[in-house]
Amino acid sequence: MSEPLRIALVAEGPTEKVIIEAALSSILGARDFILRQLQPEESLPFGPIGTGWVGVYRWCRQAVLRSGGSLREDILYQSYDMLLLQVDADVAAKRYSDGNIQEADLDLPCDQPCPPPSASTDRLRRVVLRWAGESDVPSRTVLCTPSKSTEAWVVAALFPNDLAMSRGIECWDDPESRLRQQPFGIRIQKRVEDYRTEE
Repeated sequence: MSEPLRIALVAEGPTEKVIIEAALSSILGARDFILRQLQPEESLPFGPIGTGWVGVYRWCRQAVLRSGGSLREDILYQSYDMLLLQVDADVAAKRYSDGNIQEADLDLPCDQPCPPPSASTDRLRRVVLRWAGESDVPSRTVLCTPSKSTEAWVVAALFPNDLAMSRGIECWDDPESRLRQQPFGIRIQKRVEDYRTEE
C-alpha cells in the first residue's frame, strides 16, 4: 500500500478546503491523500495573517522571505508532495490598496472581459506566481483560480440546472448569490457546515 499523498493548501478561506477536498477525492479516486490547509491556518480562527486574497498574498510573500527568493526553495513547500495555491478570479478586479497592501508592482487589477474566463484567470495566475517569487509554475504546484469564485463550482456540482449555468456560471459576477437563491429547503450559505452537509 502506498503512502497517502501529502497536499498543502494555501487558500482564501476554510470553505475552499471543503470544495477542493471534494474535487480531489473525485480526481484521485481510490488514492489516499491528506490535505492540510496552511493558509488560513486551521488551528486558529482566522490565521495570523488573515483570510481572503490578502491572506494568500501575505502567505506567499512570507514564503519568499523564508526561502530567500522563491516558493520552490521554501522548506515548508518541500515538506509536501503537492501545493495548491487558490485565489478566486474575482481578485483580478482588486487593487492592492483594497487590502491595505503597499506593493511596488501594480499588476492588479488585471481583469479582462468575460467570456472567455481564461482572459482574467491566466493574468491572475501570473500575478500569483510573482507573489510567490516565481515566473513559471514550480513542479508539484497547482494554481487554482476558479472564475469568478469557487462557488461557481458549488453551483455547477449541486445545481446543474440553475439559470446561471445556462448563461455561463464562469462569467457570472456573483456565483455565491445563486446558492442563496435556490428554492427554500435546498438553498445553502457559504459556510463550512453547509458545504460539508452537501458533500
